[in-house]
Amino acid sequence: MVQRADINSVLSDIRALRSQMNQNQRVDQDLSVRGRIDGPRQVDQTQETASFGNMLSKAVNNVNEVQQDANALRTAYDTGDPTVDITRVMIAAQKSTVSFEALTQVRNRVVRAYEDIMNMPI
Repeated sequence: MVQRADINSVLSDIRALRSQMNQNQRVDQDLSVRGRIDGPRQVDQTQETASFGNMLSKAVNNVNEVQQDANALRTAYDTGDPTVDITRVMIAAQKSTVSFEALTQVRNRVVRAYEDIMNMPI
């Protein structure tokens, strides 16, 4: 019975992600359709672009949260919490690993770009 509850929670997570993706696509399509029907849209308010530092800080914080969640699930499973099963722990651990590896790749590319810029002749 515990495995069935876990499968249902994983399926609900997948459905939630799919609905978010579909909603984003619908919003993009609605905006493009409205743009064609109503003519060009006017921008009422300028939207500030996020700085690279803020975006990088958010990414690091997100990876940290994912890792903390994975550690909390692992600890709960180790202490014998009946609401936590091994599949949730393993999925959280994999999410943590993948997000950390992605952040590491971004960091490596930023460092490589910085080195390339610094080595450019003036």
